[in-house]
Amino acid sequence: MYPSRKSKLIFQFFSWYSAYIIKKDFSSYTYDRLEVKEDEAILLLANHFSWWDGFLMFQLNKVVFKKEFHVLVSEEDYQRRWYLKYLGAFASKVKGKDVVKTLAYAGQLLDDPQNLVLLFPQGKLYTSYVSNISFEKGVMQLINASKKKFQVVFSATLTDYFDKRKPMAKSYLCTWVAEEYISLQLLKREYNKHYNGAIHRQSKKSA
Repeated sequence: MYPSRKSKLIFQFFSWYSAYIIKKDFSSYTYDRLEVKEDEAILLLANHFSWWDGFLMFQLNKVVFKKEFHVLVSEEDYQRRWYLKYLGAFASKVKGKDVVKTLAYAGQLLDDPQNLVLLFPQGKLYTSYVSNISFEKGVMQLINASKKKFQVVFSATLTDYFDKRKPMAKSYLCTWVAEEYISLQLLKREYNKHYNGAIHRQSKKSA
Protein backbone atom coordinates (compact mmCIF):
# COMPACT_ATOMS: atom_id res chain seq x y z
CA MET A 1 0.00 0.00 0.00
CA TYR A 2 1.10 3.55 -0.71
CA PRO A 3 0.41 5.41 2.55
CA SER A 4 -0.33 9.07 3.07
CA ARG A 5 2.63 11.06 4.31
CA LYS A 6 1.08 14.21 5.65
CA SER A 7 3.39 17.18 5.83
CA LYS A 8 2.15 20.14 7.86
CA LEU A 9 4.02 22.64 5.70
CA ILE A 10 2.85 21.24 2.36
CA PHE A 11 -0.65 20.73 3.75
CA GLN A 12 -0.85 24.38 4.79
CA PHE A 13 0.40 25.54 1.40
CA PHE A 14 -2.14 23.47 -0.53
CA SER A 15 -4.86 24.52 1.88
CA TRP A 16 -4.18 28.08 0.76
CA TYR A 17 -3.54 27.08 -2.87
CA SER A 18 -6.77 25.11 -3.28
CA ALA A 19 -8.83 28.06 -2.03
CA TYR A 20 -6.86 30.39 -4.32
CA ILE A 21 -7.27 28.43 -7.56
CA ILE A 22 -10.95 27.71 -6.90
CA LYS A 23 -11.61 31.41 -6.42
CA LYS A 24 -9.47 32.25 -9.47
CA ASP A 25 -10.89 29.70 -11.93
CA PHE A 26 -14.56 29.58 -10.90
CA SER A 27 -17.05 32.41 -10.81
CA SER A 28 -18.38 30.79 -7.64
CA TYR A 29 -18.23 27.59 -5.62
CA THR A 30 -21.22 26.95 -3.39
CA TYR A 31 -22.39 24.01 -1.33
CA ASP A 32 -25.18 22.93 0.99
CA ARG A 33 -24.60 23.44 4.68
CA LEU A 34 -24.84 20.34 6.85
CA GLU A 35 -24.72 19.67 10.55
CA VAL A 36 -22.31 16.84 11.24
CA LYS A 37 -21.61 14.89 14.39
CA GLU A 38 -18.28 15.67 15.98
CA ASP A 39 -18.11 12.22 17.57
CA GLU A 40 -18.36 10.28 14.28
CA ALA A 41 -16.11 10.03 11.24
CA ILE A 42 -17.43 10.84 7.77
CA LEU A 43 -17.45 8.70 4.65
CA LEU A 44 -17.82 11.22 1.82
CA LEU A 45 -19.04 9.68 -1.44
CA ALA A 46 -18.64 11.95 -4.46
CA ASN A 47 -18.98 11.85 -8.23
CA HIS A 48 -15.73 11.96 -10.20
CA PHE A 49 -15.80 13.94 -13.43
CA SER A 50 -12.81 16.27 -13.40
CA TRP A 51 -9.30 17.13 -12.21
CA TRP A 52 -10.97 19.55 -9.81
CA ASP A 53 -12.88 17.01 -7.73
CA GLY A 54 -10.21 16.41 -5.11
CA PHE A 55 -9.52 20.12 -4.68
CA LEU A 56 -13.22 20.92 -4.31
CA MET A 57 -13.76 18.17 -1.74
CA PHE A 58 -10.59 19.21 0.10
CA GLN A 59 -11.94 22.76 0.31
CA LEU A 60 -15.35 21.46 1.34
CA ASN A 61 -13.83 19.54 4.23
CA LYS A 62 -11.89 22.60 5.33
CA VAL A 63 -14.94 24.86 5.57
CA VAL A 64 -17.82 22.46 6.32
CA PHE A 65 -16.73 19.16 7.88
CA LYS A 66 -13.44 20.20 9.49
CA LYS A 67 -12.10 16.65 9.84
CA GLU A 68 -8.74 15.04 9.13
CA PHE A 69 -8.78 14.62 5.34
CA HIS A 70 -8.07 11.25 3.71
CA VAL A 71 -8.76 10.16 0.14
CA LEU A 72 -8.36 6.86 -1.69
CA VAL A 73 -6.79 7.44 -5.11
CA SER A 74 -5.52 5.24 -7.92
CA GLU A 75 -1.90 4.12 -8.02
CA GLU A 76 -1.44 6.17 -11.19
CA ASP A 77 -2.67 9.38 -9.56
CA TYR A 78 -0.63 8.73 -6.43
CA GLN A 79 2.54 8.39 -8.51
CA ARG A 80 1.83 11.14 -11.02
CA ARG A 81 0.62 13.84 -8.62
CA TRP A 82 3.36 13.85 -5.98
CA TYR A 83 1.61 16.29 -3.67
CA LEU A 84 -1.46 14.11 -3.06
CA LYS A 85 0.22 11.91 -0.47
CA TYR A 86 1.03 14.99 1.61
CA LEU A 87 -2.66 15.93 1.70
CA GLY A 88 -3.94 12.58 2.94
CA ALA A 89 -4.04 10.46 -0.22
CA PHE A 90 -3.29 6.73 -0.11
CA ALA A 91 -3.48 3.97 -2.72
CA SER A 92 -3.00 0.27 -3.28
CA LYS A 93 0.15 -0.86 -5.08
CA VAL A 94 -1.14 -3.86 -6.96
CA LYS A 95 -4.29 -5.84 -7.47
CA GLY A 96 -5.27 -8.66 -5.13
CA LYS A 97 -4.19 -8.76 -1.51
CA ASP A 98 -2.87 -5.21 -1.43
CA VAL A 99 -6.26 -3.87 -2.55
CA VAL A 100 -7.91 -5.73 0.32
CA LYS A 101 -5.30 -4.38 2.72
CA THR A 102 -5.84 -0.82 1.47
CA LEU A 103 -9.62 -1.03 1.77
CA ALA A 104 -9.26 -2.44 5.29
CA TYR A 105 -7.01 0.50 6.17
CA ALA A 106 -9.62 2.93 4.82
CA GLY A 107 -12.33 1.22 6.86
CA GLN A 108 -10.23 1.49 10.01
CA LEU A 109 -9.80 5.23 9.39
CA LEU A 110 -13.56 5.52 9.78
CA ASP A 111 -13.32 4.19 13.32
CA ASP A 112 -11.66 7.45 14.38
CA PRO A 113 -14.26 10.26 14.76
CA GLN A 114 -11.65 12.85 13.77
CA ASN A 115 -11.36 11.47 10.23
CA LEU A 116 -13.05 12.04 6.90
CA VAL A 117 -12.48 9.53 4.11
CA LEU A 118 -13.27 10.70 0.59
CA LEU A 119 -14.17 7.98 -1.87
CA PHE A 120 -15.06 8.26 -5.53
CA PRO A 121 -17.20 5.11 -5.90
CA GLN A 122 -16.96 5.17 -9.70
CA GLY A 123 -13.27 4.31 -9.36
CA LYS A 124 -12.21 6.51 -12.29
CA LEU A 125 -13.15 9.64 -14.19
CA TYR A 126 -16.43 9.75 -16.09
CA THR A 127 -18.06 12.54 -18.06
CA SER A 128 -20.31 14.84 -16.03
CA TYR A 129 -23.17 13.97 -18.39
CA VAL A 130 -23.75 10.48 -17.03
CA SER A 131 -27.25 9.91 -15.68
CA ASN A 132 -26.22 7.15 -13.29
CA ILE A 133 -23.21 6.89 -10.98
CA SER A 134 -21.66 3.42 -10.94
CA PHE A 135 -20.24 1.88 -7.76
CA GLU A 136 -17.21 -0.39 -7.62
CA LYS A 137 -17.41 -3.42 -5.29
CA GLY A 138 -14.59 -2.10 -3.12
CA VAL A 139 -16.98 0.38 -1.51
CA MET A 140 -18.59 -2.38 0.54
CA GLN A 141 -15.23 -3.94 1.45
CA LEU A 142 -14.24 -0.58 2.91
CA ILE A 143 -17.49 -0.22 4.87
CA ASN A 144 -17.37 -3.79 6.18
CA ALA A 145 -13.80 -3.28 7.39
CA SER A 146 -15.04 -0.58 9.77
CA LYS A 147 -17.13 -0.76 12.93
CA LYS A 148 -19.89 0.98 10.93
CA LYS A 149 -20.15 3.86 13.37
CA PHE A 150 -19.69 6.76 10.99
CA GLN A 151 -21.73 9.26 8.99
CA VAL A 152 -22.32 8.84 5.27
CA VAL A 153 -22.44 12.05 3.25
CA PHE A 154 -23.38 12.15 -0.43
CA SER A 155 -21.87 14.88 -2.60
CA ALA A 156 -22.94 15.57 -6.17
CA THR A 157 -20.89 18.36 -7.75
CA LEU A 158 -22.22 19.99 -10.91
CA THR A 159 -20.87 22.85 -13.02
CA ASP A 160 -22.47 25.34 -15.39
CA TYR A 161 -21.51 28.60 -17.06
CA PHE A 162 -24.90 30.22 -17.57
CA ASP A 163 -24.11 33.90 -18.23
CA LYS A 164 -20.63 33.83 -16.69
CA ARG A 165 -17.20 33.68 -18.36
CA LYS A 166 -16.01 31.24 -15.73
CA PRO A 167 -17.96 28.16 -14.61
CA MET A 168 -19.99 28.01 -11.42
CA ALA A 169 -19.64 24.88 -9.29
CA LYS A 170 -22.13 23.62 -6.75
CA SER A 171 -21.76 20.62 -4.43
CA TYR A 172 -25.15 19.28 -3.46
CA LEU A 173 -24.81 17.55 -0.10
CA CYS A 174 -26.95 15.35 2.08
CA THR A 175 -26.41 12.98 4.95
CA TRP A 176 -27.70 9.46 4.53
CA VAL A 177 -28.77 7.49 7.56
CA ALA A 178 -27.82 3.92 6.78
CA GLU A 179 -30.15 1.07 7.45
CA GLU A 180 -28.97 -1.79 9.64
CA TYR A 181 -28.10 -3.82 6.55
CA ILE A 182 -26.18 -1.97 3.83
CA SER A 183 -25.73 -3.50 0.41
CA LEU A 184 -23.91 -2.15 -2.62
CA GLN A 185 -27.17 -1.91 -4.54
CA LEU A 186 -28.89 -0.03 -1.72
CA LEU A 187 -26.01 2.43 -1.39
CA LYS A 188 -25.86 2.94 -5.14
CA ARG A 189 -29.63 3.46 -5.39
CA GLU A 190 -29.71 6.00 -2.57
CA TYR A 191 -26.72 7.91 -3.92
CA ASN A 192 -28.25 8.09 -7.39
CA LYS A 193 -31.50 9.40 -5.94
CA HIS A 194 -29.47 12.25 -4.48
CA TYR A 195 -27.47 12.69 -7.69
CA ASN A 196 -30.54 12.90 -9.91
CA GLY A 197 -32.21 15.22 -7.42
CA ALA A 198 -29.15 17.48 -7.68
CA ILE A 199 -29.43 17.50 -11.47
CA HIS A 200 -33.10 18.45 -11.17
CA ARG A 201 -32.27 21.31 -8.78
CA GLN A 202 -29.45 22.48 -11.04
CA SER A 203 -31.65 22.45 -14.14
CA LYS A 204 -34.23 24.67 -12.40
CA LYS A 205 -31.57 27.39 -12.10
CA SER A 206 -31.51 27.84 -15.86
CA ALA A 207 -35.26 27.83 -16.25
